[in-house]
Amino acid sequence: MIPHSIYIHIPFCRQRCNYCDFNTYAGLHELIPAYSDALIQEIQILASGLDQPLPVHTIYFGGGTPSLLPAESLEKLLEALNSAFRFDPPIEITLEANPGALSLSYLRDLRGMGFNRISLGMQSAHPGELVFLGRSHDYGDVVNGVEWARLAGFDNLSLDLIFGLPEQRIAVWRDSLDLALRLSPEHFSLYALSIEHGTPLGRWADRGLIPLPDPDEAADMYELAKEKLDSAGYIQYEISNWAKSPIADFQYQTSSSRFACKHNLQYWRNLPYLGVGAGAHGYANNVRTANVLSPREYIHRLLPSPLHPPTPFPQTPATLETNPIDRDTEMRETMLMGLRLTREGVSDERFQARFGVDLSRIFAEEISELVNLGLLEWVDDRLRLTARGCLLGNQVFVRFV
Repeated sequence: MIPHSIYIHIPFCRQRCNYCDFNTYAGLHELIPAYSDALIQEIQILASGLDQPLPVHTIYFGGGTPSLLPAESLEKLLEALNSAFRFDPPIEITLEANPGALSLSYLRDLRGMGFNRISLGMQSAHPGELVFLGRSHDYGDVVNGVEWARLAGFDNLSLDLIFGLPEQRIAVWRDSLDLALRLSPEHFSLYALSIEHGTPLGRWADRGLIPLPDPDEAADMYELAKEKLDSAGYIQYEISNWAKSPIADFQYQTSSSRFACKHNLQYWRNLPYLGVGAGAHGYANNVRTANVLSPREYIHRLLPSPLHPPTPFPQTPATLETNPIDRDTEMRETMLMGLRLTREGVSDERFQARFGVDLSRIFAEEISELVNLGLLEWVDDRLRLTARGCLLGNQVFVRFV
């Protein structure tokens, strides 16, 4: 059976960031104990729909701010997961955390219970940019978080940064990169700011209070980041992600680092994962699922009740939407996601093993056009983005929608 991944959504925040359009809520901390119990209930329901224990090789606690959960709650969740599924070593267990919301003792507790990867939302080292983004930490909090994570025994640490802010100067972006590199994390995730409808930034932009980001400036910042990270020994393995230490990959030789995020690789390879929690999405048994958004409604739906009808795996009482995935859609999604992997791309051999057809034939027209445009290239049996294709990825991906 293919190893699965599990995403656990923690929707609570001390305050919502100005750019955030995720399913997150401030001021609902009183729900955390009941929500933690509901997560355990959903985990148990998912496992009860299986004939045999499901192999799991990555677990990711995202949010929101998962580090708002007490260590005791996280430990109970890991115990429930370990009882419900079969952990395949070496399992990767990640917690997203906000700098300024951590302590050395908390990180030691996490490491002791089995967490082995921390993802810190640094976003910027510039105080003015952090205020603009609505972040509640400063660079000193990032330094402390990294130092404490190391003291707690974490040797797999990721930093998130955002670039392409309205009127952002490239010199300030360079400073943020330099200060982040000084901390020597194993992994970087770098994202261009997207101003989304319904967020504070979206409302400010609609009223003309802030300009929209300049895509040309953002492209220059992306190129600068690539140069700096390449020079510092990081390997770009996905459009927005870099990892240290080019050594044999855990599964495919072409991803080139044990510090590449195994959980996100599961998404990009279009492999199965379970989504647990309010608003969580999953993809398993050729079905995409989406849970109810409201934490209160999520808790209510998962209260133990004899009235709950049995749900087929991977559905639970929290499931709001299901979308069966046919073979053609699965093939297109495999291309759409796999081409984000800048080194690995999509292997014709693995595509044939999975679908029984040659990708160079079934997508002959799309591939020919994109190769002629200089956006895709063949490397051995792998189809992947060119350097130009990385900058114009949306022009590639739209061909497979």
